[in-house]
Amino acid sequence: MKLDEGLRLRLQFLCRVVQKEAHYLQETDARLFAGALSAKSLEAITQDPLLAERLDAFVSRFGRLQDTLADKFLPTLLDALAEPKASAIDNLDRAEKLGWLESTDDWLEMRKLRNQMVHEYIEDLVILSNALKVGHEFVHTLVDTAERFVVQAQRRIAISLN
Repeated sequence: MKLDEGLRLRLQFLCRVVQKEAHYLQETDARLFAGALSAKSLEAITQDPLLAERLDAFVSRFGRLQDTLADKFLPTLLDALAEPKASAIDNLDRAEKLGWLESTDDWLEMRKLRNQMVHEYIEDLVILSNALKVGHEFVHTLVDTAERFVVQAQRRIAISLN
């Protein structure tokens, strides 16, 4: 099946964007977690603008990659494969069945975690510290998912061009 030119260009664009977002998230993750991160060390946010910026960058990049993958890339990829698109949760379930996503449940946990990192930022450093640590553990999952989406998109693009 030949891809519509607009859809092919959209997939190529999303591949480039997701690869950059994954790269930037990994860089920020490495810098933020280079040392021990705890509620105690996060108390320095008010005096350490570099720590505050790294924290903001991590939370932002974590959420951005997750949003791009689930809200933009996945529906476009399903469209390119003539798969039915549905609600976000149904799309995630379909991606899991296709082997593009390890676990819909993990994805939903990451979504809650992202919201927790954003909204608990100022109020409770213990909750924030714990959420950041769990987010750090999920970076690999996000990056792997991004790579699987890119591979699927590139396969579809290659098939379409032949």
